[in-house]
Amino acid sequence: MITRRDYLRLSSAAGVALAIDPALLMADDSRHALITRAIPGTSEQLPVVGLGSSASFSRMAGEGDAAAVGKILKTFVQQGGTVFDTAPSYGEAERLAGKVAQKAGIDNQLFWATKLNVASGGSADPIAARAQLEQSFDRLGRSPLDLIQVHNLSDVPIQLGLLKEYRDDRRVRYIGVTTTFAGQYGDLERIMRAEPLDFIGIDYAIDNRTMEKRIFPLAQERGIAVLVYQPFGRTRLWQRVEGHALPDWAAEYDIASWAQFFLKFAISHPAVTVVTPASRRVRHVVDNMGAARGRLPDEAVRDRMIRHIESL
Repeated sequence: MITRRDYLRLSSAAGVALAIDPALLMADDSRHALITRAIPGTSEQLPVVGLGSSASFSRMAGEGDAAAVGKILKTFVQQGGTVFDTAPSYGEAERLAGKVAQKAGIDNQLFWATKLNVASGGSADPIAARAQLEQSFDRLGRSPLDLIQVHNLSDVPIQLGLLKEYRDDRRVRYIGVTTTFAGQYGDLERIMRAEPLDFIGIDYAIDNRTMEKRIFPLAQERGIAVLVYQPFGRTRLWQRVEGHALPDWAAEYDIASWAQFFLKFAISHPAVTVVTPASRRVRHVVDNMGAARGRLPDEAVRDRMIRHIESL
């Protein structure tokens, strides 16, 4: 067995990802239980770190590299992950992930979260929306699906109405809406107050904290689970910390990398249910899942983390 810290250190020294079977990777903090959060109003627990499939994962899927997708998904499951977030609009991500997971026999170990959007900035055709939903069922090979959300608040009356129908028919377990656009936050709040949502998906990062003021408290008040997108600010935070070492005090919270620093900040907000970073590299999946173990920052440490990033 090799520890995750040693794997990351050796890979960094070599300048490449070492060819190590992910099953042989042992988290340094394996003495700690995997951190999970309950879906509000249920007893169902989800690991706090999931796997997104936009950006780098989507590009990998678009290359048709089924073997690489298989390694990522198997590693994710081996490390204790379950929540896989995807969308029909993420290129080949939904289709290839479903195909690979079924072939590997791990599809039933995943919590499948996908999205619905046929509106493209206008009105949604209910027939086209049903067709997209059925396509997702076929691609992922599951019925019911765990979670389907209206992507970027597109024609919510039509598309969320359809999802409520599918939930009533028990073809989907949970429903919700997403946005990563600040200009839609007001609409999101209105929908959260008016509709019986199980989940929302929203962008959140250590340098992007607007949602802490109203959206997160509203989610807690309404009993809505929160999926976090873009915890690294896409590439923004990586650019900010480039050339900087982790502060020594980060180790007190079992933080071994900048990725874990950013993820643990997001996870430590009590409104957050799952953070879903995307990745196309096995070592990054292992590193990200390390943030789901060990100690979490308290409010004072969260403030310290913010000040440290702002000082760079």
